[in-house]
Amino acid sequence: MLDLNTATAEELDGIDALKGHGFEIVRYREERGRFTSLRQLDEVPGLSGKADGVDAALTVSDR
Repeated sequence: MLDLNTATAEELDGIDALKGHGFEIVRYREERGRFTSLRQLDEVPGLSGKADGVDAALTVSDR
């Protein structure tokens, strides 16, 4: 299971639902800070409504 707050763009691209969006996710994280919920993926440009079901592959740490 990958941590959304520490995963690399390449690791995120390895998740089918996120394929091709790893760079945008990492950039969003760098610009706005750590994710506090997987639902925030809907705020990443190009991902709204596309990240359903990633909870089996991703977690969000608080550190």
